Amino acid sequence: MHTFGIVAEYNPFHSGHQFHMNEIKKQYGNESKIICIMSGNWVQRGDCAICDKWSRAHMALQGGADLVIELPTIWAAASAEHFAKGAISLLTNTGIVDTISFGSELGEITILEKIATFLNNEHYIVALHKHIQEGLSFPVARQRAVSEHLGDLSLHLTSPNNTLGIEYIKAIQTLESPLSFTTVKRQGVQHDSEVASHHFASASFIRKQSLSGNIEQIAPYLDMKTLDILQESGLSSLSFSTKAVLARLRGMEAQDFSALPDSGEGLHNLLHKSALQAKSLDELYTLVKSKRYTHSRVRRLVLWAFLGLTEADRPSQPPYLRVLGMNQNGSALLKQMKQTATLPILTKPAHIRKLSTVANHVFHLESRATALFDLCHQNFPSTVTLNEFSKTPIIYSND
Repeated sequence: MHTFGIVAEYNPFHSGHQFHMNEIKKQYGNESKIICIMSGNWVQRGDCAICDKWSRAHMALQGGADLVIELPTIWAAASAEHFAKGAISLLTNTGIVDTISFGSELGEITILEKIATFLNNEHYIVALHKHIQEGLSFPVARQRAVSEHLGDLSLHLTSPNNTLGIEYIKAIQTLESPLSFTTVKRQGVQHDSEVASHHFASASFIRKQSLSGNIEQIAPYLDMKTLDILQESGLSSLSFSTKAVLARLRGMEAQDFSALPDSGEGLHNLLHKSALQAKSLDELYTLVKSKRYTHSRVRRLVLWAFLGLTEADRPSQPPYLRVLGMNQNGSALLKQMKQTATLPILTKPAHIRKLSTVANHVFHLESRATALFDLCHQNFPSTVTLNEFSKTPIIYSND
């Protein structure tokens, strides 16, 4: 029996995610178990999730996941490299996951592995630095460096799921993890597509239609139970808290921005200047974005500034395995993990006090990030305040 790891945001869980889980069961048998590493309340695109992490864990469990473990914000809202490294570290430290399965546009693992191996090569590092010094953005510099050595294989780096899959493989190699890896070809529309196909829609499309109140547009791509969870939890967006974000940034000095991750090359000065001018988040992103600074990089820096996080806050790996939810199979996996895991397992938040200083610091940052997530709810302040210390894992019954 295989125990698969899936890394996802489930922002929200939709038919494409369901297809991925179904394919695992189809290819490897219904007895296969699935452990998901899921982003918390903040996600890689530099925004809050559309609904809280416990609601999204509930969606994943009813979709077929057995156990959901949180990827803390300082990895979840980071670059693809740090996102992947944090997730692979958690999967490895469970001691029971044998294979990571991820979606990709290519659907061909051999080519993705070849690219990942090159990205761990010194020749790549030298070529990358050369192109960055020429003023190119990181994605363009990376693709050019790969193109010089692997030719047209570099084109696969233009697809976001391919890129993330490559980073998973790269992290497995770097961390010397025993995890195997496999991929499922992505179906339907592209990652950030604003349109939908007959069976599939991107999470971006679903979020946009949800925030616009067009429930009938997203219903075909969400299970009815998932749709109920989404409507019950209420919707969240960083844009609902624009004034709070700008207030936080306008209270910072240029040197404060320099403490953020990936804020070199003069970006901290530009962020400081633009924050004093911008009247909306979109205007702020536009003022800072350039040929050298990608939109996604700028969004993440703004988010880290709002959350009060710095590069120094992120240790080399996540310091605990925080359980967000489980079903009956997940409970059995958790029992097994208590014998195999090489990190502490958190099911009761109060137990964090017994852990290391580093673990307590990461959990404190998570608690603060959750408190700020409250401000992004469309019905704040009439909603119930989320509290990390009062929330326990979702227990899902398959009956």
